Amino acid sequence: MHKYLSQQNFTALLDKLIADGTRVVAPKLNAGTVLYEPLSSASEIVIDQLPRRSGKEAFFPLCEDIMSYEKEGQKVTVTDIDPARFPETVLVGVRTCDAAAIPVLDAVFSWDYKDEFFLERRKKTTVVGLACTTADDACFCTAVGLSPNDPKGADLFLTPAEGGGFLCQTQSEKGEALVAGNAALFSEPNDQKGLPLAVPQTGSIDLKRVKEWLDANFEHPDWDSIATRCVGCGACAFVCPACHCFDIVDEGTEKAGKRRKNWDACGFWKFTHHASGHNPRDQQPKRYRNRIMHKFKYYDDKFGQKLCTGCGRCIRLCPVGIDIAAIVEDISKKQE
Repeated sequence: MHKYLSQQNFTALLDKLIADGTRVVAPKLNAGTVLYEPLSSASEIVIDQLPRRSGKEAFFPLCEDIMSYEKEGQKVTVTDIDPARFPETVLVGVRTCDAAAIPVLDAVFSWDYKDEFFLERRKKTTVVGLACTTADDACFCTAVGLSPNDPKGADLFLTPAEGGGFLCQTQSEKGEALVAGNAALFSEPNDQKGLPLAVPQTGSIDLKRVKEWLDANFEHPDWDSIATRCVGCGACAFVCPACHCFDIVDEGTEKAGKRRKNWDACGFWKFTHHASGHNPRDQQPKRYRNRIMHKFKYYDDKFGQKLCTGCGRCIRLCPVGIDIAAIVEDISKKQE
């Protein structure tokens, strides 16, 4: 289904959803930083900037409670957190690099164990994607097989139109239901045309050659030079739309507390630290090697797709200037 949504009606749609009690999450300015956060009004949306962190937080929060406990005398009461409490949500303004990561996460959280917290949020969330008409020199979605107007992962996909407003394309039953439930705000596209799309600076990388080199070179000495700058801060993992490592810890006192799921990162020294004191990744190059291997080999071996969508956040925020796109491009040349 193809429709047109004027800028005025886009604002009206968001305000209507909020008034109806739907949780609307979108890029929003918070203390000088754009993040995906719930809106109280359509006027708060920031549509022209990629948020600092990704949209995965709508399904996989930085920290979430999964149960609580309370001890009184000899009695211990354990209370499970009910995932059914999650509200109906519309996630708006999701760039293609963020939307494309959602099916990547789906595969992980519904594989051998079905994570009911993630899956319940997914079931209750409608994703409204947005095509990119600008890009900076850190963007590289085209290098990993995506494009600025790839609708993958979106239920309703918006392309900014010449003269304002959006061309709308439904991608799922959720997207169709959103349009049908607000039909008065949408019109036929007629002769409206989309704005020219962004052109990321990095063109294409032969990911097949990258995979071939990674398959054969786990112990290659070049890993030392590739990762020598990495300081293990974890910034790359925490802003990545596809990284999904987490730890489970009990926080509280002897009397009461909570079991929580917190983000983790393979770049941290403690990530693979055994209780015995042994650490199989005892040096930072080994930890960074795992990051590259996970994104372009291990995940591909398991699920047949890459664990990177080319958003460029890790490049922009790395404190020592590591460029993952340049590293992967260099690896592809090694295989040549």
